[in-house]
Amino acid sequence: DYYASRGLGDVYKRQAEKLSKEIRRGVDALTALTGQPVTCSAAAGWRADGRVVAARQPFNFRYNSDCRGSAPFLPLLPDGRTGTVQIPVTLPTWDEVVGTRVARQDYNAFILDEITRQQGVPVYTIHAEAEGIVLAEMFDALLTDARRRGIRFCPLSELLPQDLSQLPTGKIV
Repeated sequence: DYYASRGLGDVYKRQAEKLSKEIRRGVDALTALTGQPVTCSAAAGWRADGRVVAARQPFNFRYNSDCRGSAPFLPLLPDGRTGTVQIPVTLPTWDEVVGTRVARQDYNAFILDEITRQQGVPVYTIHAEAEGIVLAEMFDALLTDARRRGIRFCPLSELLPQDLSQLPTGKIV
């Protein structure tokens, strides 16, 4: 998200109007850059709470991915209503495990094993500045190895059920 990637550490303290203004700036900038409408959103570093989720409601995103979890759900907004469906990330990211749980050269095998082991549908987050630039060759190898293992990556939108009203509710904290 624009407001998180700009390093605005006080995201939790911002007034709703300011949050909406920052989200609008991000949506407008991304729309101008891509020439496409913005249909979804994800909080950088999962820095979101109920107020951030509520501030996104007027943008009519198809889904958001602002948290960790195990399956899609409808977030409860501060006013008690449910918000736009959340598709939580279920897998660890590169920066969370390399150097602490796994060596750099073993990461691809590690994450592919995690994808294979996880129940349900694993959701994997990549970072443009890491896998898209610095680790691009390694990421290319990951995609090749995934294909060999029969792992298919898809847009998060493919994980949405036909009837969203059947999803459980939950809070983003």
